[in-house]
Amino acid sequence: MDSLCPPLTPRWNADRPFLTGQFHQELIVIDDLLSALIGVEGRYTSIKRVQGKDDNFTFQVDASMDLAFQELAKRLFPLCECYLLINQFVESRSQFKTGLVNHAFAAALRALLLDYQAMVAQLEHQFRLGRLSIQGLWFYCQPMMGSMQALSVVIKKALASNFVGSAVLNLLQSQAKAMAGDHAVRSLLEKITQNATNAYLGILERWLYEGVIDDPYDEFFIAENKSLQKESLTQDYGAKYWRQRYSLKDDIPTFLTNAAGTILTTGKYLNVMRECGHSVQVPISEQFKLMSFGGNHQYLECIKAAYEFASGELLNLIKEKYDLMGKLRSMKHYLLLDQGDFLVHFMDIARDELLKKPEEISVEKLQSLLDLALRTTAAAADPCHEDLTCCVERSTLIRTLSMLKDLEIKRTGDSTDVEEPLSITGLETFSLSYKVQWPLSLVISRKALTKYQLIFRFLFHCKHVDRQLCGAWQLHQVVRALNTQGTAISRSSLLCRSMLKFISSLLHYLTFEVLEPNWHVMHNRLQTAKSIDEVIQYHDFFLQKCLRECLLLLPELLKKVERLKSICLQYAAATQWVISSSIDIPKIDTPSDGSLGMEKIRHLKIRHPSHTLKFAAENATVTESILRFEREFNSELQSLGPILSSSSQAEPYLTHLAQCILGVGREQ
Repeated sequence: MDSLCPPLTPRWNADRPFLTGQFHQELIVIDDLLSALIGVEGRYTSIKRVQGKDDNFTFQVDASMDLAFQELAKRLFPLCECYLLINQFVESRSQFKTGLVNHAFAAALRALLLDYQAMVAQLEHQFRLGRLSIQGLWFYCQPMMGSMQALSVVIKKALASNFVGSAVLNLLQSQAKAMAGDHAVRSLLEKITQNATNAYLGILERWLYEGVIDDPYDEFFIAENKSLQKESLTQDYGAKYWRQRYSLKDDIPTFLTNAAGTILTTGKYLNVMRECGHSVQVPISEQFKLMSFGGNHQYLECIKAAYEFASGELLNLIKEKYDLMGKLRSMKHYLLLDQGDFLVHFMDIARDELLKKPEEISVEKLQSLLDLALRTTAAAADPCHEDLTCCVERSTLIRTLSMLKDLEIKRTGDSTDVEEPLSITGLETFSLSYKVQWPLSLVISRKALTKYQLIFRFLFHCKHVDRQLCGAWQLHQVVRALNTQGTAISRSSLLCRSMLKFISSLLHYLTFEVLEPNWHVMHNRLQTAKSIDEVIQYHDFFLQKCLRECLLLLPELLKKVERLKSICLQYAAATQWVISSSIDIPKIDTPSDGSLGMEKIRHLKIRHPSHTLKFAAENATVTESILRFEREFNSELQSLGPILSSSSQAEPYLTHLAQCILGVGREQ
């Protein structure tokens, strides 16, 4: 048997006969019970701890005591046991390691025990004056019985699960609700809950008003993953910084459950501003201090006010100081080819380098050529043009798309089998990149930039195909005045026109049917966005919608389009070689529009017109080659038409493209 208080010499012996006389018995019982109420053994009462359970105590009374006194003593023993349990809990939970909430809870219980001990002292004083009977003792102790037992239930549950932080608050709240029928007990539990919550609200205040987690005992319901750094946003495609640097734990206080997401977001916004060196102190008025979580829900108003301030400040900071819209417009100019004059000039001066294999290309040389193109075109007026860089990928567009698993690609049965061409050049793998600094990297992350690059690569290659076909078409115009009617050259001219119509329709669709309308929708939404999360959402939605409507998330259609572009390039190269071999072409630079130019056409001379052109027109190999290109192009185009028509039912944006493509097919 262990006593919770300093051991006293027992004043009761089992062999000693019990005092006789009702009055004397009552005095001794009262004296022992007063001692038992504060956890001290009496002459005829003893305290025992249940074996294996440090939080469970039993009181025993001498069996020779009068039965009436025994019954009254046993009625008071639960109160004595509650006192011992609460006192032990206060001592154990006042230790450093138990956390701020347990410290505050223990402090509230200690104050309650002081009131309890004062009551016992007053009863003992009355006893010494001879004014306290055993019935009077029971009468005065009864009001404390319900409160102490309710607290014992809470403490036993807290001890059983070793609760800390939010779990303690939830336990106190649930117990207070369970005591709705006892107003006094419920009021006491609510007061203790409030005292315990104050420590938690201190942690919450720093997060809500400063964006700082001051949580030395790991009690707060928001976790910080310090291994995730903001630099990963510009380096890692799957960066989790914004979603997982700060995250919600499972043990959220019940009274904050509905506002947990808002609280998390508010602190995240403040944290971003603090890392930008911006003042992040939320102005706090007296009415918006987190003083309590009572039924008036004032704390919810505090949370709402802090969120609105943080959201507005961060949004204004990113839009005004860091010019988010200016950066997005700049990216639209360069990566979505909104202003492509620099690109045309670049393609002219970088053509030889881009014709090399990716591993043979000098990125430094391409970068210097890109800088030259930017400085000598209208792009020089854009202050953001210096953030533009070039890069060369190592795989084709289709292969790159197949490796990005999170793009919601509409995969078919054979979509996983990606055939890589035997030989690719920089024209298929060239891309532009963009330097993005914090905090704009929250919106224009590595993932978002990758999506821009996918769209750019598709547009860039389409532009290349268009330029090659324009060059072939200009050569056809050179020999148009000659008598080529009915020859392979005249048939080739018709095929070239169809191919140009196809690629022009595709480019028109991509730029004017997809990119421009979606950009304007996003731009209007960003003007009305209320938070940075809405900005990120609208921007990501824009990119995902553009990827899908540009066919990049539809592998079956994309492969058909890539096959058609490949046929066009092969045809343009073959046709230009055949026609060029029959005429003299002065060695002067090709203009930036891809055509030969009227001045050059005047200088073109037929090479032995009496027999060379006739040979080129009548040669069976040339004729067969042109017919083969025509068959392949028409076959692929006709197979693309039905796919577009059927897909347009599920993807309505393909309707216009289907009409254009089918229009080209009907002209054949």
